[in-house]
Amino acid sequence: MTKPKLLVVDDDESIRTQVKYALRDDYTLWFAEDRAQAMQIFHEVQPGIVSLDLGLPPNAEGAEEGLKTLDEILRAAPSTKVVVVTGNGERENALRAVQLGAFDYQLKPIDLEEYKVVLRRAAYLAEVAREGEAAAQARENAIRFEEIIGSTPRMREIFGVVQRVAKTDATVLIAGESGTGKELIARAIHSRSARKDGPFVAINCGAIPETLLESELFGHERGAYTGAHVQRQGKFELANRGTLFLDEIGELPVHLQVKILRFLQERTIERLGGRQPIAVDLRVIAATNRDLKSHLQQGLFREDLYYRLSVVTIDLPPLRERGEDVLLIANRFLERAGQEHRRRVRFGPDAIQAMMAHGWPGNVREMENRVSRAVIMSRGRIIMPSDLDLAAAEPAQVGSLRDTRERVERQTLVEVLSRHRGNVSQAARELKVSRPTLHGLLDKHGINAKDFR
Repeated sequence: MTKPKLLVVDDDESIRTQVKYALRDDYTLWFAEDRAQAMQIFHEVQPGIVSLDLGLPPNAEGAEEGLKTLDEILRAAPSTKVVVVTGNGERENALRAVQLGAFDYQLKPIDLEEYKVVLRRAAYLAEVAREGEAAAQARENAIRFEEIIGSTPRMREIFGVVQRVAKTDATVLIAGESGTGKELIARAIHSRSARKDGPFVAINCGAIPETLLESELFGHERGAYTGAHVQRQGKFELANRGTLFLDEIGELPVHLQVKILRFLQERTIERLGGRQPIAVDLRVIAATNRDLKSHLQQGLFREDLYYRLSVVTIDLPPLRERGEDVLLIANRFLERAGQEHRRRVRFGPDAIQAMMAHGWPGNVREMENRVSRAVIMSRGRIIMPSDLDLAAAEPAQVGSLRDTRERVERQTLVEVLSRHRGNVSQAARELKVSRPTLHGLLDKHGINAKDFR
């Protein structure tokens, strides 16, 4: 069995020697005398446990250097179990360290037997945390496709389409509201294709003035227009041997639609002001948040180009139609924002209800913004609807008694599982039912507890 990794940070050589002989049979040991040395070793070996003397040089009489080391360690790896060691008259500093995230503390002179017990407990919990993180990563991988999180049947169907179309060079049209992840889907197609080692070049056709867009796409020759002092390659040439992503293709002027159609037919382009065709080898993926079929009827989009672009069409559903994906994505953003702002918070039941009831007009982008705001604005460890700048969910309209019971039962299961991150035992304990009963309820409502971990 592999020994747990323990980093001992103490500037007292006699204590380091004492610890070395007392613990060498049970741990793989590293030693450091100050913060710089400790952090260098910590990043190199990534120990699960650290024994940290708060009185480190250059001011061994105070605790500030030790507390700074504690902060750096937990910032780098929040799950590390840090046991702080301090003088008998410095209990306040030890308690302050525990408030900042230390696992436990020991007062000098160290009682070796008590010290060993604390370290064994820390080692056990560090291993449990490591296994939990590995299991959580495996579960996340099961619901993560490239950078996209999704567990609903519709999203799994889309992932399957991406896998199949990525093996070809077919043009793809991705349709969906703003903020639904169209560029992420395009990047997933590129990264799984034979062109993955080539460039992925994206351009938003609606964000560039029409007078500049042609040059941005196709480049220009020197002297092509006033101010064109040098020859310049456009996005088509920059994407050679890779993928060109034309976002918001519905905003493209008709005269440029003709040039893109010509490229799709002949696989050559001409720079603005140029006369020689240039062969370009790339794949085109387009995206739109507009109804292109309506644009066809209005004469705003060429029908021949539409059918050239939509060899395969992927329709991304808005976030409001993605069921439990709302909580999965919210928890992912919560984890990311919590690490960024060093805050450990979680969604309260009212916040969960508010998120499930919200229409998310801005889709995933809106959610990321609201969750980041909530992590910053929440006053305690529980995020409330007001922290998300959402109104509390209105009570559902009364229907039949059976429908109401089913709706409340499902909503309760989702809330409790989210609160306990998919831990069935803890959820069953809160709901005051047995594990088999809870599994039966989950099967009844088609809920997978693993999706909440």
